[in-house]
Amino acid sequence: MVRMRNTKSVNGTEIEKKIKRGNALRQGSAWRGYRGPVTLLLVAVCVCGSAVWQYVTSLDGDIAETLVSQGERVSPHPRVFTVQCSEDYENHKRYPGCTPQKCGRAVTDSVVTREEAQVLRRLAERGIALAGSEGGASILDLHSGALSMGKQFVNIYRDVRGRIQAAIAETFGLDSTLLYLTKPTFFSRINSTAAKTQHDEYWHPHVDKVTYGSFDYTSLLYLSDYGSDFTGGRFVFMDQNGNRTVEPRAGRVSFFSSGSENLHRVERVTWGTRYAITVSFTCDPAHAISDPTLL
Repeated sequence: MVRMRNTKSVNGTEIEKKIKRGNALRQGSAWRGYRGPVTLLLVAVCVCGSAVWQYVTSLDGDIAETLVSQGERVSPHPRVFTVQCSEDYENHKRYPGCTPQKCGRAVTDSVVTREEAQVLRRLAERGIALAGSEGGASILDLHSGALSMGKQFVNIYRDVRGRIQAAIAETFGLDSTLLYLTKPTFFSRINSTAAKTQHDEYWHPHVDKVTYGSFDYTSLLYLSDYGSDFTGGRFVFMDQNGNRTVEPRAGRVSFFSSGSENLHRVERVTWGTRYAITVSFTCDPAHAISDPTLL
């Protein structure tokens, strides 16, 4: 009887071991069955994640060179970058002494002071607050009559516009009297708010001569600082051999010939608010406009 009980106990123990071993084998078999699909799923997630990351970083990760950084002060002479003129100007009437023969882009920090930029920014903030867009980009045309111009602004603007015009004429070898202010001339405010309409999508590449037929020379006066007032929002020239950027600085003026030799875009602003004034010039007297007047 004792031997029989021992035998049963041994048999019971062996049975339990077999059951556990069988369960383990079944679990292992199940895992081997799922391992293939799970591995494929993990690979797919990794590939998709990598693709998304590459897409996001490629949006503004293709900048090859910084022409001028925010921390630099370009003075007293502009930093000039010459490029070959496009054929765009051949499709328009040529004006000797003005139509671009020498093309390029330039940056200077000696035409407008930071104090003048602060005054202009305060006016931009006040005006756009009354008439700005709910999307990420707002513009305020200085000739639209939507803004009441104070005497201080008109005087500063005229002086600043004249200095910018003289800098463009000197840099490109033009007769400044043959260079005319043209429209639109406007304040711009860009922030990280999502675009509400197509007009808010400021980041698309474009050519000013194509977008605005009257433009021959474009200038931007920055009223805020990249890195401290906002991030993103750098100005990007899109050349065939790589992109080149200008980092905004309050009081900095960037100007360039308006043809397709200067295809460009603005990075999306990711934080803060970027303010600037676009002041553009034409060689065609028929498209000339006068400075803003007191209202």
